[in-house]
Amino acid sequence: MVNLALAMYNEPMEPISVTQLTVELKELIESNFSDVAVVGEISNFSRASSGHCYFTLKDDRSQIRAVMWKTKADRLRFDIHDGLEVVVVGPVGIYEARGTYQITCEQMIPQGLGPLELAFRQLHEKLSRLGYFDTERKRPLPFLPRRIALVTSPTGAAVRDMLQVMTRRWPKLNLVIVPVPVQGDGASHHIAAGIRAAAHIPDVDIIITGRGGGSLEDLFCFNEEPVAKAIFESPIPVISAVGHEIDVTIADLVADRRALTPSEAAEIVTPKYDDLLMLLEGARSQLANALRTRAHRARAALDALASRRCLTHPTSRIKELAERVDDWEARLLRAYKSRLQTSQHQVATLATQLEHLSPLKTLARGYSLTTTNDGRLVSTIDDIQQGQPLQTRVQNGVIHSTVTSIESTGVQ
Repeated sequence: MVNLALAMYNEPMEPISVTQLTVELKELIESNFSDVAVVGEISNFSRASSGHCYFTLKDDRSQIRAVMWKTKADRLRFDIHDGLEVVVVGPVGIYEARGTYQITCEQMIPQGLGPLELAFRQLHEKLSRLGYFDTERKRPLPFLPRRIALVTSPTGAAVRDMLQVMTRRWPKLNLVIVPVPVQGDGASHHIAAGIRAAAHIPDVDIIITGRGGGSLEDLFCFNEEPVAKAIFESPIPVISAVGHEIDVTIADLVADRRALTPSEAAEIVTPKYDDLLMLLEGARSQLANALRTRAHRARAALDALASRRCLTHPTSRIKELAERVDDWEARLLRAYKSRLQTSQHQVATLATQLEHLSPLKTLARGYSLTTTNDGRLVSTIDDIQQGQPLQTRVQNGVIHSTVTSIESTGVQ
């Protein structure tokens, strides 16, 4: 290391390169600040494609660059964003390429909220915007499931409680257990995969996922996005039964139904055998009573129909109609005769009138009717010419003649 005290002497100092100075400062700083805890506000946050995180940690007067490698960032339960106040723990060093000092973040603790609570709130806000909690999308549960899938630990107390309750309430229940870890790193991905696998098991029409009570850390795999997404995308209804009554997880909010405990989930999906028998017996009695009532009403209706006169004396109506037809026939005949007599009288009257008006009657009195060959009536001498043939009708025949002369009488 260059003895900086040389600056106190008048002797000229031997210059060193920038790299040498940077390396010496790096060794000096890293040896004295190998592990510090710094509180500040995150700004200029960015995540590289490699997964490493870069940001600035600042307060109201100063700032320091910070980096968090991917292996550490992936272990965080919450999302890093600008404006978040945190405590960063790690060594301080110098980035030689730029000659800037920075802190390498080994741990990050949010201020005001614990990391798990912060992660819960961040995921809750995100899923709420996406509609994961909407009540309109929640589906009804089947009344009597054909097969139930339990996505849980096969060795936990929760599965024992559920099996005990289910087999007591419905001894012949069809169950399948999809074993998954329900605690620890990576448990959320195993639970999500178990839910997706259970949805494709034949005849499974409802899924229960959950575990018994525990600390927030123990239950936190049910507060992670993979589990929420698997429940949201499940083609069949899902019941979430995590912890005790006071424990509320993201899985509870997304599920079609939340059970306060695993035992309550078992009660929700399995009707009690004796209660169902009583329900069926009640339905059978109601059905029998309804059938008897319908039969009595039908019998009464048949009796009422059978007592009608048309059925007790079926020919009486025929006779009544026959008499009515005979009456109509007599009335029609009388009307016909009356109409005929009236018509005959009118014809006789018209015949008499026509006879008086007939040209033949006039001819019988000595008159005649003269026409030309083409049928035109000769009424004046202007209607004929000399030499024209004529036809003269008298009472008993027709006289054919030819005009030899025409003489006017002077009468107009």
